[in-house]
This record gives sequence, C-alpha cells and structure tokens, in this order.
Amino acid sequence: MPDKIPLRAIDAKRALKKIADPEKAKVLRGFFKTGKGEYGAGDKFLGVVVPKIRTITQEFKNLSPEEVSKLLQSKYHEERLTALLILVLKFKSADEKGKREIFNLYNRNIKQINNWDLVDLTAPNIIGEYLKKKDRLLLYKYAKSEDLWERRIAIISTFTFIKDGDCEDTLKISEKLLKDKSDLIHKACGWMLREVGKRCGENIEEEFLQKHHKTMPRTMLRYAIERLPEEKRQLYLKK
Repeated sequence: MPDKIPLRAIDAKRALKKIADPEKAKVLRGFFKTGKGEYGAGDKFLGVVVPKIRTITQEFKNLSPEEVSKLLQSKYHEERLTALLILVLKFKSADEKGKREIFNLYNRNIKQINNWDLVDLTAPNIIGEYLKKKDRLLLYKYAKSEDLWERRIAIISTFTFIKDGDCEDTLKISEKLLKDKSDLIHKACGWMLREVGKRCGENIEEEFLQKHHKTMPRTMLRYAIERLPEEKRQLYLKK
C-alpha cells in the first residue's frame, strides 16, 4: 500500500473554510473588537465557532510541528486558534522533550497569540503546565511587557498553579499589574484572584484585597469579590 500522505496546514485551512459562515464572521469581528483602535484591530474571521474548531482540531491533531507553525501564521483568527489547540493536544501526550519543544514553539510565536480567547484557551495548558515545576521568571518578563497579550499570558498561565493550590505567583503578578491601563488585564487579574479565593482559601485572597482594594482598578476588584458574601462585597466596594 502507498504511504499515507501527511496532513498539511493547507488541508486544515480548507476544512475550516468549508464550514465558514460570513454572517457569523461579522458577529465575531464585533465581539472580538476588531475596529480601528480596539484591542483586536484588524483581525480577520472566517465565522467558525469554537465547538466546530475543536472538531477540526481533533481531525488535524497529527499535523507536524512545522505545519502547525505555518497554520499559526494565518491572518485568520480561527486558523490560529486551531493551531494553538492542536499544540495543546500534542502537549498533553508528549514526553518531556516534546513538551519543551511545544513550549518553545509557543513562545517563538507569541505575537500570533493576540486575543483573549487565544490566550485563555491555551496559556494555562502549555505555559502553565510546562512551568509547574520549573523557574517561572518568564511570566514576570511577560508581566512587564508592553504587549497586552503577553501580560495576559503572564497572569492567566498561573491558573494551572492555582488548581494545585499554589497561589504565590498569581498574587505577585496581580500586584505587578495593579496599575495596568487595560480593562482586559483588570478582568484577568480579578478572575485569577477569585480563583485564589476558591481554591487556595478566602483568607489568602482577602489578605491581598485588604492590602490593595482601595487602589486596585474597580473592574479587577469587582471580578475578584464575586464569590464573597454580599456584606463583604459591599464593604470592599466602599473605598
């Protein structure tokens, strides 16, 4: 029998374009703020929703790293997301050498990970997982970056640590991002602080809140206190 022809990035692109929906693409362009001056300015969409992207991801999970890299360079949001979700699948089943290679590929292409869904669906599963038992200085480097998405990667990657009851880096990075000007960072930090309270203990979250609630961005505070009793929430909101 002839050898099976290897899957290529172009094949994944064709599969996505077959199920593209121009009307949905218009909705997604608005949802992900692609207008001039907005955080997703200039991004292009095919109009494919995440459940369908996950189906395509399974179909193309055996793409070689080289072909995944090609897919990740796409101008289309859904094609980049497909590439990143393939990397997540590969990472889960890889040995240590393979995990390192995927981690490095992810970081080499960091500029392609340029919207909140691309970050949130992949950073904890690759960056966070790889750094669980390693030096985490990279996250502090990203936390200082001028690039919004690198800063979001820094804080969202710590979700993996929180799930293991390790909240120190979340608190430290949130502290470094207290003066961040982006609402997307305020939301991300508030979300992670809420998870600290849920998984590491409300007392640990409240230590942070008692120290910073008077100066932290309002959005960050609101996200952080969502799970607290109403009486406590009102106390924190009365700066």
